[in-house]
Amino acid sequence: MPSDASAPPRPSWAGVPAADRRAARRAQLLDAAFDLLGTEGEAATTVRAVCRRAQLNPRYFYESFDGLDALLVAVYERTVEAMTTGVLDAMEAAGDDTVARTRAAVDAIVGFVDDDRRAGRVLYVEAIGNAALNRHRIETGRALLEVVERSSREHHGPLPPGETIGRTGAAILVGGLSGLLQAWLDGRIDAPREQLVDDATALFLALGETAGRIAHRRRPSPS
Repeated sequence: MPSDASAPPRPSWAGVPAADRRAARRAQLLDAAFDLLGTEGEAATTVRAVCRRAQLNPRYFYESFDGLDALLVAVYERTVEAMTTGVLDAMEAAGDDTVARTRAAVDAIVGFVDDDRRAGRVLYVEAIGNAALNRHRIETGRALLEVVERSSREHHGPLPPGETIGRTGAAILVGGLSGLLQAWLDGRIDAPREQLVDDATALFLALGETAGRIAHRRRPSPS
């Protein structure tokens, strides 16, 4: 049977230290699983399919992962880490201006899932349908919620003691961004990328400012 000309050549491990070989095989498995999960979905992402795509014997799978869920979680965490790094770098480059930093963050997130649609599917589609991934998605959402709250306090000032609208607003932003990206990637929102970033940035800033005004307006007057 003729060989698949599109398949990558099998790696040669000659002269490579054992730890480096294991790390390289793990990376191959992660790359293969990311590609399968991000294009064909969870149903097609089996141990056998991942090993075949990575061109590795299945025995190498279990030197790095206890099972398929462990691999999928590792793929999800690696994707989140890559996106987070890009967002933080973009915000740092934007300086101290609140509007610029907010737009940089939104633009980095939208760009991350648009430049490689596999990432968008891993983060916003497949992570919902798999129980193990969904648990990590929820944990990631909680961590992002803290980041949004902290950023709001830094740039809009602290809310009155006991006021919860800041957390409510942050939760709406985090959940809303996820829904927005799903709808945009699916084509349910027909907007150019630049327009999507502009609109989302304006709405994010408006919600933060409105939450602050509401909190201070309903603060009891000193007797």
